[in-house]
Amino acid sequence: MIQLSSVILTFNEEKNIGRCIDSIKGLSDDIVVIDSFSTDNTEKICSEKGVRFIKHKFEGYIEQKNWGLSQAKFDYVLSLDADEELNSELKTEIQNVKNNFIFDGYFMNRLTNYCGKWIYHSSWYPDRKLRLFNKTKCTWSGINPHDKIVFHNPNTKYGFLSGKILHYSFYEIEDHLNKIKKYSEIAAKAYLESGRKGSYFNLMINPIIKFLRMYIFNLGFLDGYYGWKIATLSAKETYLKYNKLLSLQK
Repeated sequence: MIQLSSVILTFNEEKNIGRCIDSIKGLSDDIVVIDSFSTDNTEKICSEKGVRFIKHKFEGYIEQKNWGLSQAKFDYVLSLDADEELNSELKTEIQNVKNNFIFDGYFMNRLTNYCGKWIYHSSWYPDRKLRLFNKTKCTWSGINPHDKIVFHNPNTKYGFLSGKILHYSFYEIEDHLNKIKKYSEIAAKAYLESGRKGSYFNLMINPIIKFLRMYIFNLGFLDGYYGWKIATLSAKETYLKYNKLLSLQK
């Protein structure tokens, strides 16, 4: 049986971190929380749960996740966000994988709870994530704030686990509004640094495309009122991103 490290990033996650840790207790052989100097009770909760708690300056989501991998005791890693937990089926599957880790990485679906409602459409489900992997064979990459695992060998074969990561995204719509303001600014800066250009065409057309894809083509209307809010706020995030990118370009 392999030994498994779990790596969790936090910043002011007192609402979520206890639930996240509880869902992997007994499954993970090493739980490490990488914290960006929280000012709430995150550290106190982690101390009570008996996990390793390491403070590290936040320089970007990708950078923080890669630094977190370096702190994992074992090569096999389960990566979670503080607002996530494993359902019982996924915990059983990961326990079985520990006995026979035949792939370098395993995908699983994430189901998101938005303001108390589980979202099964809107492009938010199935939200397939690669969260279980051998850290010696991959790295976190992508464009901040949207990270992804990339394996060194392009011919890597993956497994899939049918259990779910349960994601408690936003408790209030105001939380979503605050996040799109933050994420759009991070994304605009990352685009500029990578040499990606924006245009007024992107500014006007891309938000419309985003809305239509989520609400119509990804059946967001089946999620009712919250499907509408997710689509409209996602379109707004796209607009803000390109608006800020154009400002930075000037």
